[in-house]
Amino acid sequence: MRGPGTWWRGKSTPAKVETYTRWSFHFFAVMEFAAVPLLGFSGIGPRLAIGLQMMVGLHAVTCAVTASRALDWARGRRERPVRQLWTLGGVTAMVSLLTLAIVEHGPSGDDVDSAAGGAFGTVLIFGVCALALGVRQRRQVVALVGGFGLGAAVVSLALGRPWPAALFGALAVLLGAGLLAFTAVISVWLLNTVYELDEARETRARLAVAEERLRFGRDLHDVMGRNLTVIALKSELAVQLAQRGRAEAVEQMIEVQRIAHATQREVRDVVRGYREADLEVELVGAQGVLTAAGIRCELTGEATGLPTEVQSALGWVVREATTNVLRHGDAGRCAVSLRVTEGRVVLMVENDGVGASSGRDSGTDGSGLAGLRERLAAVDGTLEAGPVDGGLFRLVAEVPLSTASMREVMA
Repeated sequence: MRGPGTWWRGKSTPAKVETYTRWSFHFFAVMEFAAVPLLGFSGIGPRLAIGLQMMVGLHAVTCAVTASRALDWARGRRERPVRQLWTLGGVTAMVSLLTLAIVEHGPSGDDVDSAAGGAFGTVLIFGVCALALGVRQRRQVVALVGGFGLGAAVVSLALGRPWPAALFGALAVLLGAGLLAFTAVISVWLLNTVYELDEARETRARLAVAEERLRFGRDLHDVMGRNLTVIALKSELAVQLAQRGRAEAVEQMIEVQRIAHATQREVRDVVRGYREADLEVELVGAQGVLTAAGIRCELTGEATGLPTEVQSALGWVVREATTNVLRHGDAGRCAVSLRVTEGRVVLMVENDGVGASSGRDSGTDGSGLAGLRERLAAVDGTLEAGPVDGGLFRLVAEVPLSTASMREVMA
């Protein structure tokens, strides 16, 4: 059974920020609902207390629903919730007017005025916060906050409230609503920024892979382009000579055959250069690619003196491990260590940011690591990969070294 911790670790960093932001605004609704009783219900009757609490509760629920839909709109998942915003504005106006009516025409007493006035300010402040999520321009947010503050003063004066009390209420609404509206705007901006940074990191990773493919394509083009051109020209010449009955056509076809064989060898050399990777180059390249993708990479150990076949096998391990770190999970740090101990060379790649399905997502049973095991088996090596404690994913490759190789490494 998946626990709360597993559910949280299974989310990417942007999803975690979005969850935190969304539930923060839901918690604002809880704060609104709990704020009115704290202002004092002891001196008012139970019917009035329940009535105020129900009105504020209705407004809090409306704010929570509006905030959730406005966040979806900010993320581009739905259209702007115009109808919901108007509904919230209407509920806010209705509840605030009812609270002022209670102050003016309800039971007399300071406790009643305090409770109803507190509900009036609370509803306006949290209402502006939720409404601010539904606008994008700063001028609209400023106009929204200023309009509610001015409206609070005008309505209070129209209902006969003394001007000092009306001014104090308007200032309280202006400051409180301004603070929460600023928090709402910054929260949405931060959420969008986190998603954009995550998309940029994925783009950099894809560009790194594309650059490697282009490099391979350029090398292959340089090798085959000239030779294929020569083959085409000589083949055309051989056809013309054969049509004329010239014996030189055979010589030209022999030359074509020789160039074709030479091209095959050159292509194999190019491919071998990629298959038999230099471990030192792969380690440095992995550090560069991961750093470009926004992942802090710590590299320890040197590949100097290791046999060529061992370096080739471990170089492929570094490539595959780097690819998995880029494609899976949400890593922020990756540690790559290479050491020689007790007649074995040990390569370990460890990264954080592993989700709940790390074992599957990271390719533990996939074709990538299965291919690595086959390559390591050719040099009597072993490979272990899987999640470990602390939300980490660890890949360990071990290859035994012969006595002669050990002497070269130690030298």
